[in-house]
Amino acid sequence: MKTLPISRYRFFQKLQPLSLLTKISNKSVTGCLQVFSTTGSWLIYIESGKLTYGCYSDRVFEMLYKNLQRLSQHIPAFPKGIYEQLRAIFETGIDNEAIPNPDYLAICWLVNQKYLSPTQAGMLIEQLAIEVLESFLRLQEGSYEFTHESFLDDMPKFCHLNLRSLVEKSQKRALYRKNTQSQVSEAQRSQFLRELQAKQSQQLPRQNHYKPEENPNHASPRDFHIADKSREQNYQQSTEKKLYKIFCIDDSPTVLNAMKSFLDEQMFSVIAVNEPLKALMQILRAKPDVILLDIEMPNLDGYELCSLLRKHSYFKNTPVIMVTGRTGLIDRAKAKIVRASGYLTKPFTQADLLKTVFQHIV
Repeated sequence: MKTLPISRYRFFQKLQPLSLLTKISNKSVTGCLQVFSTTGSWLIYIESGKLTYGCYSDRVFEMLYKNLQRLSQHIPAFPKGIYEQLRAIFETGIDNEAIPNPDYLAICWLVNQKYLSPTQAGMLIEQLAIEVLESFLRLQEGSYEFTHESFLDDMPKFCHLNLRSLVEKSQKRALYRKNTQSQVSEAQRSQFLRELQAKQSQQLPRQNHYKPEENPNHASPRDFHIADKSREQNYQQSTEKKLYKIFCIDDSPTVLNAMKSFLDEQMFSVIAVNEPLKALMQILRAKPDVILLDIEMPNLDGYELCSLLRKHSYFKNTPVIMVTGRTGLIDRAKAKIVRASGYLTKPFTQADLLKTVFQHIV
């Protein structure tokens, strides 16, 4: 069978989805397969030949909520109002055009809030992947591009799934769906004929053609068992939304305003300070979750401030992100010497900022 190279088709033409998936299942492949059609686009993230996430642009949050609801039925303390929180934070609070995968950020947030365990997040991602691949395998025409760098690089990974196994489950799911629909249609036809013959209004019992053991997409309660009792207690205690406290230090009001506007207030509490000497005392009182620190500032530069913070017992492990326009090796080495946690290059987008912050709060 003729296979397609992993590179790019610039124009819409006939595609072979199975061939593409075979190509990216190689152990040497890491990156993101982006496939575009007239009906939508697919993003399939791969790490060493294993799938780490997949989504279909036309139904990103619809699919997430549906599968999350199915999973939550087996989690005793899963909060009922969580979907409203997710909609407020990730559907309306973030510019979805600027962020490739706000749905993945939502899953990371659920894990960080202890609403989901990492294992349960992996199960959720697997169910999403099966549904995404089911629609992808039906694709006949489109274009694609494979990139070796993606938005999920350095983000938490909750699973590494076998593509071949996922394809088989997707195909079984599609066959099951087709057979079930056919059975339902036949049952409706038979009922209609019986009603005509009876010549009277009578409600007949509905035939149940759904058999859980035959549904490849159905997960048993045992699959969602929470092994660690202490973790379950944490879920029960985690009923309120947490605001992450982000401390931003920069002598430029423009940069501080950009950070405030990029970090949604329903998820982040942002403290902005433009004087490093004042910032030092305020940090000690605020005890933030993440510190965004400009390097080039008067009186006390970012390296010196980071070094002072690391000497304080409370801030030994607090994420400190150096924010600067300098990208040279010497600057990165200095940041490493003072034990900075990460690097954010100016100018940055909302996607850059959110990705950096999520890397250090999850």
